[in-house]
Amino acid sequence: MLLIAILLPWLSFFLRGKILSGIICLILQITVIGWLPAALWAAFSRVDGKNKKRIRKMEKRMKRENS
Repeated sequence: MLLIAILLPWLSFFLRGKILSGIICLILQITVIGWLPAALWAAFSRVDGKNKKRIRKMEKRMKRENS
């Protein structure tokens, strides 16, 4: 998935259900200068999404242990 985020950043957003971000990223990627920022944005967004998912899992575990 990280390879998709770097090569086709807009597709990475579409696959994660972020349609508006994907469209903005596609417009940015159309320009040669905008490709690098679009790829970085997609890669960082993917990593951030994975981290948020891990945090939610840890919070659920902590709530179960404290109950």
